Amino acid sequence: MSQESSDYASNYAIARIDLPDQCSHGWQVRLQRRGIKYGKFFSDNLYGGGEASHSGARQWRDQLIHELESKMHNQARICTRSTRNSSGVVGVSRVSVVAASGVIYQFWQATWSPSLGKRCCVKFSIKRYGDSEAFQLAVQARTEATN
Repeated sequence: MSQESSDYASNYAIARIDLPDQCSHGWQVRLQRRGIKYGKFFSDNLYGGGEASHSGARQWRDQLIHELESKMHNQARICTRSTRNSSGVVGVSRVSVVAASGVIYQFWQATWSPSLGKRCCVKFSIKRYGDSEAFQLAVQARTEATN
């Protein structure tokens, strides 16, 4: 792992805050999981300097991530149909793409998440399969992938 990627991993979700006009210096931890925001500020003043406040921020972040991951691991994600969903099937959508040449490609797309942080999708051309068959293939692909 390079030094740059190592620094990123050690500072994931942590930002330095220096506001001299407000006499505020420290490290801010901010995370969001499933729409819930978590955050805490670690003041240099309260922790006895920048190194100590940074260490406190990393420890709090690591503990929070551990708790959230263990909680989410035991919970199934509940997928419900969004009001924006016009296909009637969760994870299946009709997509149109305009190429640089101006040609419009239409297809039905199935998307799913096989594991945390990973996303898969497969597309079925409406021109090749027809609207109905492309839709059915997308529904079948999503059903097979999520079962």
